[in-house]
Amino acid sequence: MKKNILYIGVAIIFGMVAGWLIASGNAENNKDAATHDHNQEIESGQMWTCSMHPQILQSEPGDCPICGMDLIPAESGADGLAMEQFRMTKNALALADIRTTKVSSGTTEDNILKLSGTIVQNEKAAATQAAYFGGRIEKLFINFEGEEVKSGQQLATIYAPELVSAQQELITAAGLKGSQPALYKAVRNKLKLWKLSDKQIDQIEMSGEVRENFPVYANVSGTVTEIMVEAGDYIKKGAPLFKIANLSSVWAIFDVYENQVSLLKENQHVTIVAKSYPDKKFDAKISFINPVLNSATRTVEVRAVLQNSNGQLKPGMFVAGSLMLSANKKDETIIIPESAVLWTGERSVVYVKSDQNNSIFEMRVVTLGEVVGKGYAILSGLRIGDEIVTNGTFTVDAAAQLQGKKSMMNDAGGKTVTGHEGHTGMEME
Repeated sequence: MKKNILYIGVAIIFGMVAGWLIASGNAENNKDAATHDHNQEIESGQMWTCSMHPQILQSEPGDCPICGMDLIPAESGADGLAMEQFRMTKNALALADIRTTKVSSGTTEDNILKLSGTIVQNEKAAATQAAYFGGRIEKLFINFEGEEVKSGQQLATIYAPELVSAQQELITAAGLKGSQPALYKAVRNKLKLWKLSDKQIDQIEMSGEVRENFPVYANVSGTVTEIMVEAGDYIKKGAPLFKIANLSSVWAIFDVYENQVSLLKENQHVTIVAKSYPDKKFDAKISFINPVLNSATRTVEVRAVLQNSNGQLKPGMFVAGSLMLSANKKDETIIIPESAVLWTGERSVVYVKSDQNNSIFEMRVVTLGEVVGKGYAILSGLRIGDEIVTNGTFTVDAAAQLQGKKSMMNDAGGKTVTGHEGHTGMEME
């Protein structure tokens, strides 16, 4: 009996030891498996996100820092897509007539470069009417800017104390010109330096009277663009009185992006259309290409001269210029169709097909250049060979928004807010 009890006790002890060893082995195996899974998870690049806040991305599982919900595996780990990519079904592509085109170099079929610019006055034909003697402005005969003047037309009268003294010297020297001809000649030349004509000087000499107010005459014909003095102002010799521009010829100024400068050269023909006269074309030639690049806008100023004898073109008008490009330069610029670009006012975006064999897309921000034919020149954001959406672009953008990806109106990605998120019944009364 005692021997049986002893066998039973040994069996119980042996069973307990065996159970402990098995349990320890299972725990170790589970730990190793968990460690393996975690390491595999890290090696695979799995990211975790929040179902309510897709902009949250973490490399490990945990709680959302915004709402506290458990993070879930991000889509990139679920279907092999990058975070900014999304997929569309073949049925959706067919229904929306989504079409893509590969980006290539070269211009559009009409091979025309279009530029935008403004009309400015021809600075070579502009003049500043200055005072040749100091004094006080007694009267102005030009009352408003834009008034037309002719060369020799009286613009103002000036009271000049120096001229009063010089006239008295002339009258005195005139009586001594027989005995002191050199003095007489010097006095006359002094008045000529103040731009008095021989006729005016002779009139003072013959009348023997000192004139207090002297007229100022226009040196050139043109349009008064600025009145720089008022009646009663005291001015010094050489002070500017008026700015006068001859608008019989004007300049058209265009800002050309740096990657397009090589397409232009001096004396190249430009066809210009003003918004004020959409049915009329003006012919011009490029007269100047600024050798200095504007580092802020990355553009170069290009100037063309237009004849404007009838005065139709006025400074400040917006114009569009068109240039035919030579065949040997047509492959120097990346051009994409207008239909491929979505413009938000601050950003210009296109949708690129990331995988040629699958309907996977992603948004791409691009920098646009000038309008070329029926497309845009691309300064940055695309490379030759990229495949972009050219038809149904808005539909692709809507799909991106619904899937919480980067889109035209949401550069950060995330589900579109509807206005109902976060509300509870406690907020309604």
